[in-house]
Amino acid sequence: MNEALLLFLQKARCSFGFRPDYQALSAILKSCAAIADIKLGKSLHAHALKRGHSSCQFVSKSLLNMYAKSNALDDCQKLFNQTINSDSVVWNIVLSGFAGSRNHDAEAVSLFREMIIGMDPKPSSVTLAVILPVCARSGGLDGGKNVHSYAIKSGLASHTLVGNALVSMYSKSGHACDDAYEVFERISEKDVVSWNAIIAGFAENNFRDEAFRVFRWMLKGPTAPNYATIANILPVCALLEENAAYQFGKEIHGHVLRRAELVADVSVINALVSFYSRIGRMEEAESMFQEMRLRDLVSWNSMISGYTSNSEWLRALELFSEFLSVERVGPDSVTLLSILPVCAHLCNLWVGKQIHGYIIQHPRLNEDTAVGNALVSFYAKCGDSEAAFRTFLSIYRRDLISWNTMLDIFAESKFESQFVCLLRWMLEEKIRPDSITILVIIQFCATLSRVDKVKEAHGFSIKSGFLLGDVTPTLGNSIIDAYAKCGDMEYASKIFECSAWKRNVVTCNSIISGYVNCGSHDKAHKIFDSMSKRDLTTWNLMIRAYAENKFPGQALRLFHKLKNHGMKPDAITIMSLLPICAQMASVHLLKQCHGFVVRACFQDVHLKATLLDVYSKCGSINSAYKLFQSTDEKDLVIFTAMVGGYAMHGMPEEAVGVFSDMIELGVKPDHVTITAVLSACSHTGRIDEGLKFFYSIDKAHGIKPTKEQYACVVDLLARGGRINDAYSFVTKMPIEANAGVWGTLLGACRAHHQVEMGRSIADRILETETSDIGNYVALSNLYAADARWDGVRDIRKLMRARDLKKPVGCSWIEVENRKNVFVVGDCSHPRRTIIYSTLSILDQQIKEPLQFWSI
Repeated sequence: MNEALLLFLQKARCSFGFRPDYQALSAILKSCAAIADIKLGKSLHAHALKRGHSSCQFVSKSLLNMYAKSNALDDCQKLFNQTINSDSVVWNIVLSGFAGSRNHDAEAVSLFREMIIGMDPKPSSVTLAVILPVCARSGGLDGGKNVHSYAIKSGLASHTLVGNALVSMYSKSGHACDDAYEVFERISEKDVVSWNAIIAGFAENNFRDEAFRVFRWMLKGPTAPNYATIANILPVCALLEENAAYQFGKEIHGHVLRRAELVADVSVINALVSFYSRIGRMEEAESMFQEMRLRDLVSWNSMISGYTSNSEWLRALELFSEFLSVERVGPDSVTLLSILPVCAHLCNLWVGKQIHGYIIQHPRLNEDTAVGNALVSFYAKCGDSEAAFRTFLSIYRRDLISWNTMLDIFAESKFESQFVCLLRWMLEEKIRPDSITILVIIQFCATLSRVDKVKEAHGFSIKSGFLLGDVTPTLGNSIIDAYAKCGDMEYASKIFECSAWKRNVVTCNSIISGYVNCGSHDKAHKIFDSMSKRDLTTWNLMIRAYAENKFPGQALRLFHKLKNHGMKPDAITIMSLLPICAQMASVHLLKQCHGFVVRACFQDVHLKATLLDVYSKCGSINSAYKLFQSTDEKDLVIFTAMVGGYAMHGMPEEAVGVFSDMIELGVKPDHVTITAVLSACSHTGRIDEGLKFFYSIDKAHGIKPTKEQYACVVDLLARGGRINDAYSFVTKMPIEANAGVWGTLLGACRAHHQVEMGRSIADRILETETSDIGNYVALSNLYAADARWDGVRDIRKLMRARDLKKPVGCSWIEVENRKNVFVVGDCSHPRRTIIYSTLSILDQQIKEPLQFWSI
């Protein structure tokens, strides 16, 4: 309440017989209107009726204004109907009440039409200025143009107030460059509002150059920019290229500093703080913020939002804490919408929950849908889906964003039943899905490989017209990607062909990814060659395609071509190249990739784990260990790669040592880690140690053994010559042994000449697995080792009947950075003479008896 209202209330309470005149009553009603105190306003209305002041025009207008400003529009309309002598001021008061509420546009337009049709009073310039924003909100241009026509006929178009309102109306209707600018040029006496209206119109419609041109024109004229001009032009500056934005912004800042009234205006400094934050100049933003003598809530919000948008999460949280400690006014919805993503990024549940408690205590915030949506997102990003759902249920007015956010959370968490129930509930509530809803549904169906549901969502999007309105084909791309992930490349390619008129890079990437995943590398390459524009994802997909298809040369050439196009490889590019290093067993190429990772400062833990794994596969276990030691933040993937590397190299002590370190650091192993430790024990014949570890898996780590781990135990026993124990172990397994487990035992039978057991095992395998040539070869070798040549002939005959061929033996070695490949029966190597000569000498030396020389 202001001082006048306090004084009036004090006199009314303390002075018996206090009778304010109509002027005092009008003044006090104006104060009621300013604070929208409808209860006090109605009491004053009753007082006016008792004292006979209601017939006074001053009091009547003040009462109408009070009801209009307090949004008591029914009372306002009732009083208006009772008013006998209504001039244009009375009509304008009622009209401004309906227009200001934003929910009574139809009533406002109807009242305006009554004024035009009636004899007296006629609309004034103020009337047109009130009704034109209503026309702009309607979305159509016809209403606004009708008002413009009336303004021209009535001679009101020449009024600056009307001209300003017309400029704003045309700008908000998307006609800033033509109609709005034409009206602006015709305003004979332009005031600062005129200039601000056209600058804001150009800014809102993304005509940056025009906004700057008019701003420069304004600076040359007699009308000086005010706080609103600066607030309108600075966001336009922020959209320019970084250096240009900073240069223009500094010039505007200099203009502000030359005018004391602008420097003293909090809104101008807030606009500058926001500008510097948007272009990433947080030092300048901080400096301005710290120098402010007076700060309002917008000042704090601008700074907190600036830190958030520039990923300075901790600084944002620190400033928020400072704000709470020094300001009496609490945070508003804008503050909370800026700080909740910070808590989510930092996974700071404690602060987020405190903010949630504050929101619950303040009904206006608790009923704000945007704040509720931000809380839902916060809990989801902190991994608490249950809290997210509880918050979703507590949102007072759920909008489509609320439903989409919650659906996305269930989709990310792969909660299929909850997702379906929520979607059904949403449809029962008559909430119409939008393109985002369909996008979430399609992506979720793709993760479940439910192509039937993808087709349903696809059909709904066609019927609803979402694909036609998809200017940037986000939904179309997602549909292509979903069909590809479900393995239905026929549908994916049909949609791709039909979308030729609005394809973008992502569209092509989606279809390339589908072809790569299903092994159609030629089709992927054809799309790649046809693309006029490619991004890094495109190149990465094709490098991966060549690497997976065992074309290392093409993959490397594509990598060099990528760099020649001025693109910078990322962690995924290197991840795509690393399998090539393993295929070629090329430590030289691997070290080049590793060097690139170091120079590029890639900190991806999974990339380091892959590097470590490939070093092990290329035989450089020492390099693998050095990389392991240099990694500061070791996770499960890094530990598993190192354990697997040692297992591969037959180093069980080291493998178990790394595993023990992992357990001590509190990193819980998974099935891959367990399998690697068992494999290490198996390859070095540590039977007792391996068995002890296997039987402790469930108790020590809470993990149920898998078929792979059972196979490791079978291999462990078989390699140690305990064939009967291995056979007994397989037959007593709680899960049915697959061909891989039996195949492990079959290989051991050959090594230990257990022919009959081998035949029995082979019969089991060949009943279920008829295409694995390794099992046939193992059984053939078993017969051959025991001189059972009839059995060998039978197996070879069976292989021919089933068209099974043993792949040709191949090996390679890298010497002086060059790969040397050797294939069985191939004599084409350029240095074959010296190779065979050296082999002959080595063979002869091996056969010579060992001689001891006495000294």
